[in-house]
This record gives sequence, structure tokens and C-alpha cells, in this order.
Amino acid sequence: MATTFQRARNEEQRAVRRKAILDTTAAMLTEMPVAEVSLNELSRRVGLAKSNVLRYFESREAVLLELLDTATRDWLEHLGTALDEAVDPDAGTAERADLLAAALADSLAARPVLCDLVSAQAAVLERNVSAQVAADYKRAAIANVDAFAGRVHAHLPELGEQDALRFAAATVMVTGAVWTHAHPSPGMLAAYEADPSLAALRLEFPSTLRDMLQVVLSGLLARAAR
Repeated sequence: MATTFQRARNEEQRAVRRKAILDTTAAMLTEMPVAEVSLNELSRRVGLAKSNVLRYFESREAVLLELLDTATRDWLEHLGTALDEAVDPDAGTAERADLLAAALADSLAARPVLCDLVSAQAAVLERNVSAQVAADYKRAAIANVDAFAGRVHAHLPELGEQDALRFAAATVMVTGAVWTHAHPSPGMLAAYEADPSLAALRLEFPSTLRDMLQVVLSGLLARAAR
């Protein structure tokens, strides 16, 4: 049900409007993929004219970038506990690397909205924003990657800080790519079902992400040991 707002008169009221827009968009993302979220539907649900929504966020993409940052920070808050529970500190390097990669894949698979936003980040969400919004988002993203790398390094110090950062950045990129390929269009799904020889191209997100992260970690560790 749409909410009807009176015109915001002060900063507190403007903050309420911004939060309503973000909360409404977040709710939409539980019902539909990023690609289907439109300003028209968002405006209708939040109870504001589209022009008024654009007073608070310069574009649909700006709203989604802020939600991506929020979703990433929420994931990071829970990731430390997930890794503590999954990674045996007494295991060898290779085993800890595999356990860490598996825990990351499971953690991300449990957050489909985050994965969908990550998959759209570079190709869609960063394409219709001003330099200021882009810079603000990138500063937040750098802080998030740094925090992520710190959690990885705590469980796999053999990587070193720089390679932990490389792995954290690679995880973001790999997650977006695997998510996209693991969620093909209806036409592509029909092609897979019609031709069994194409079945190998149909990817399962958690297992594919786990395998790819394990490969990346193995490569970084092998290079670090040289």
C-alpha cells in the first residue's frame, strides 16, 4: 500500500522521506530482480511523485547503490561470526582456504538481494549517477573491501594483507559474474531443458562460487609461497 507524504519542511522530515524510499526499494527487491525495479513503481509504492523521489535521490541507480552499500555492510557484520564457526584455526593452510571459500559462498548464497545488486553494479548501477554519487559510493566500497579483507586475513594470515585485499576484490567481481550466469533468462533455461548437451553450462550458484573462490585462493597462496 502506498504511503502519502506531506511536503518535507525540515531535515528530519527529509530523512524520513529518504528512509521510506530506501525501505520501499528494499522491499521491492525481495519481490523482483534489480532489472525490474522502476522509478514509476517505486514512486507509486512510496506515495510520492517521481519528481519528488528525484529530490532525494538523483536516479534509480543512486537509490540502488545506497542499498548495495547497506546490504554489504550488513553482510560484513555477520560474516565474522560465520567464518569463526566455519574455519578451523588448527587446520592446515589449504584446508582453511577451502573452508573459508565454502563459508563465503554459503554466506553470499543466503543473501540473494546483495548478490543481485553486486551483479548489476558495474554494468548498470554505476552508469546513471553523478560524479559525487559515484565518488561517495566508491569510498564506501573501498571501506567495505578493506573490512572484508581484514576478516579473510584473520583466518588466512598466510595470504598477507595485500593478497587478502586482492582476494576480497576478486570475490566481489566473481560473485557478480557467477550470479548472472547462474540466473539465465527463461529462453536460455528452455534451451538447456531442450538440449541435454548444454546442461554443463547451467551453473549452480553456491557450488560454482565456492569452486572459483577456492581456485583464486589456491593461486594467491601458491604465489605467496614462492
